Parts: sequence; C-alpha cells; structure tokens
Amino acid sequence: MTDITVEELKQNIEKKMDFLLIDVREDWEHQDFNLKGELIPLGTLPGTVDDLDAWMEKEVVIYCKSGGRSAAAKDFMVKQGFKNVRNLLGGVMEWQAKFS
Repeated sequence: MTDITVEELKQNIEKKMDFLLIDVREDWEHQDFNLKGELIPLGTLPGTVDDLDAWMEKEVVIYCKSGGRSAAAKDFMVKQGFKNVRNLLGGVMEWQAKFS
C-alpha cells in the first residue's frame, strides 16, 4: 500500500473509515499535539506489536513529527507481516501547516 497524504488522511477521518491510527512519537510530543491516534512510541513498538494482530490485514496509518520515525515503524510492521501499513507523509508538521 502506498503512503498517505495529510489530505487523504483528513478525508478518511471525516468519512469515519475503519483504520488504526498510530502515533510513534514520544509521550510529550503526543501531549503537545496529536491526531487522536493510539500512542505507541517507536522504541516500544517491538514489545507491543503482538497486541495489534487484529490489524494484520486491515489499514494501519502511522505518523510522527515529520515522517522519519513513522517510516521506520512502517518498515518494521511490514516485516512483521502487516499487509496494509501507510506512513503519513510529512507527519504532524505537514498536518499543522495545512490545517492549523
């Protein structure tokens, strides 16, 4: 699956589409601003990925500040067998630039 733009993500949220939104930033970053995603900091992802088995075949969107950590998280999850993982291009910086 291809990565996702902030515009497409916003549309999917507004349409209430079924996908898992994961924030891989640190807790303090999540508290400062978030897209109401589930907080799983990148460093803790390997220890929590087994809890996400129900999403192996479903859409998972991962975001961070600018897209670097979420790209690493996407690569990790794909290697774990997740079939539909998408990285938010530009991360929350792009979201805030477009919609704040």
